[in-house]
Amino acid sequence: MQSEALRNRLIGWLPILEWAPRYERKNLRSDLAAGLTVGAMLVPQAMAYALLAGLPPEVGLYAATIPVVIYALFGTSRQLAVGPVAIVSLLTASALAPLVEEGSADYLSAAALLALMVGVVHVVLGAGRLGFLVNFLSHSVLVGFTAAAAIIIGFSQAKHLFGISIERKDHFYETVAEVLRNLSDTNSATLVLGVVALATLFLLKRLAPRVPGALVVVIGSILAVELLNLEDRGVKVVGDIPDTLPSLGLPSFDGSLIGNLAATAFVITIVGFMESIAVAKVYARRHRYEVEPNNELVGLGLANVASGLFGGYPVTGGFSRTAVNDTAGARTPLASLITAAIVLATIAFLTSLFASLPTAALGAIIIMAVVGLVDVAEMRHIAKVKRSDLIGLGVAFFATLILGIELGILVAVVASMLVVFARMSVPHTAVLGHVEGTTSYRNIDRFPEAETIDGVRIIRIDAALSFVNAVNVKKLILGHLHQISEEPRALVVDASGINDLDATGAEMLEEVLTEIDECDVRLHLADVKGPVRDVLHDAGIWDRLGDRIHTSTNDALEAIAADRPAPSDRRRYGIDERAATASEAMDQHA
Repeated sequence: MQSEALRNRLIGWLPILEWAPRYERKNLRSDLAAGLTVGAMLVPQAMAYALLAGLPPEVGLYAATIPVVIYALFGTSRQLAVGPVAIVSLLTASALAPLVEEGSADYLSAAALLALMVGVVHVVLGAGRLGFLVNFLSHSVLVGFTAAAAIIIGFSQAKHLFGISIERKDHFYETVAEVLRNLSDTNSATLVLGVVALATLFLLKRLAPRVPGALVVVIGSILAVELLNLEDRGVKVVGDIPDTLPSLGLPSFDGSLIGNLAATAFVITIVGFMESIAVAKVYARRHRYEVEPNNELVGLGLANVASGLFGGYPVTGGFSRTAVNDTAGARTPLASLITAAIVLATIAFLTSLFASLPTAALGAIIIMAVVGLVDVAEMRHIAKVKRSDLIGLGVAFFATLILGIELGILVAVVASMLVVFARMSVPHTAVLGHVEGTTSYRNIDRFPEAETIDGVRIIRIDAALSFVNAVNVKKLILGHLHQISEEPRALVVDASGINDLDATGAEMLEEVLTEIDECDVRLHLADVKGPVRDVLHDAGIWDRLGDRIHTSTNDALEAIAADRPAPSDRRRYGIDERAATASEAMDQHA
């Protein structure tokens, strides 16, 4: 038993111990095909995303090697393709550009330090079972934020597509103005190359989705530069890429830099993990296995730590690569190990072939990758399901465009929480009526045929009673008193929808009881949940209500009609789990 428990614990921390010993040979061909396909896709993407982050191409390749291996060992998703992604690359650039000079050794070191910090945040959240914190960023807010980030990313590549030089700006509108100001300097050869690259990517995605379009564009654009001497016509290329493999080393630790990057590390963790866990869950459901969010945090955290130690920058799981990985046949993380091997082989033997790769082609690859992040179909779906969610989506979208990535997501999270508090502050309530021939009571707005009872008002509150909504709930309850004008003058609160009660909520109920008593109306509670009963007992409200607490709404109405109290043996009738007191038992026996 102890050995089995130890084994399960080891598997929890090192999932490879579960799938590797049971690896089926029949999966080898599909894993190999997936690994080769994603590897061919990842090489140009990694270089392009490094460019977006303000880093040399080789840093993107480094981030696509050892971190991918580490995630394959510690991650719980079998299809998730980890590596550099567009949004994280943009967050990296926006964090580092104001602090360190782009292109300097300090910039590379700061990027590695940021990856290390992101990894530590991941691991701390995962080990502390704090994965729930990512829930503060709602799905609708993430959709809005992602769409705005995609537009910012796409427009940031205009300089590569038009072959112009522009200053890096903190805000989107400043970047747009800067691009428009420099359009007269457009290099026609670069523009033609970029447009052709974009058109090729779109056509291949539409007509031949299995073909690695990014690789085709890379090869084609390199040949075009070499054969047409485009570099002499002003087309910018990436230049020489070192063929040295990633090596272990610590980035320099600067206290002030760590302080300045702390907020960004947390933002990258939240955004990156939400993107990663969302896509991981999709493919886990499709292949009928489970991914554990806290274990995923640890796996991605260790991958980021590895990226920082081996000269990379922050990584996470990507939507498009994971889709390609699954479509190409990935069945186990072996596909990711093969992908990492392909990238390592490229660094060791093929980097010289990329010297003539035009930055316009990399810009086109980035634009193509982020087009799908502006998910109009999902926005329409959100509007159809819950129109009020468009508030958070819209705030996230415009705040990110106007204020920038980091401030935008902060505003989006705050807006998301305010929307939730706004909903909680005015909870849903219903006036109930009796459904003839049954013991059921339904909302009379939805069931007009449900019969109301003279002299009795039945209401249901569908929310926890807390400081957020106490004032409004009090107004809602007292607002029903004028509807009760004849005997038996009773107000029944169906508490089946109340799952929690805090001190403010209890104080509000005390005030309601006093005011209702002054109006000569008797308050009855029905179907009170255990956690609420506990607070009512501790606050003394349970004893104050005495025999006006019932098992169900129907029992309450029967007791009111017969002018009799609720049963004193509350445990027996399911009113309260506490045994009847001695005096109550004697009264019942008598």
